[in-house]
Amino acid sequence: MAASVFCCLRWCRDGGAGHIPLKEMPAVQLDTQRMGTDVVIVKNGRRICGTGGCLANAPLHQNKSYFEFKIQSTELNVYLNGKNMHCPASGIRGTVYPVVYVDDSAILDCQFSEFYHTPPPGFEKILFEQQIF
Repeated sequence: MAASVFCCLRWCRDGGAGHIPLKEMPAVQLDTQRMGTDVVIVKNGRRICGTGGCLANAPLHQNKSYFEFKIQSTELNVYLNGKNMHCPASGIRGTVYPVVYVDDSAILDCQFSEFYHTPPPGFEKILFEQQIF
């Protein structure tokens, strides 16, 4: 009995057999590989300037994702400063990426985490899809 306890403690101390450290998930941000030619991305992938569009680097895998817009199944609800604008878009199908577009050298800041406004109940930041094997 005592030998098995010490064996267990040694296993814990040594990090366990076959222990694989978890990788840190990348941050969701605007993707410089998928942006218009007249667009500039700054502020660690959180600000778009210029004229054109840009996709985020992660699609929406959850049924409810939050990035100052709300995606729920096949309906897009727009919030302005935390207030629902009650103008849903429906019929959204396939893989959905956050995409932004600016014109006339406008500047747009994108917040994919650490939100200024509290997400609606049941919604959370965009998560990367993970393979569990």
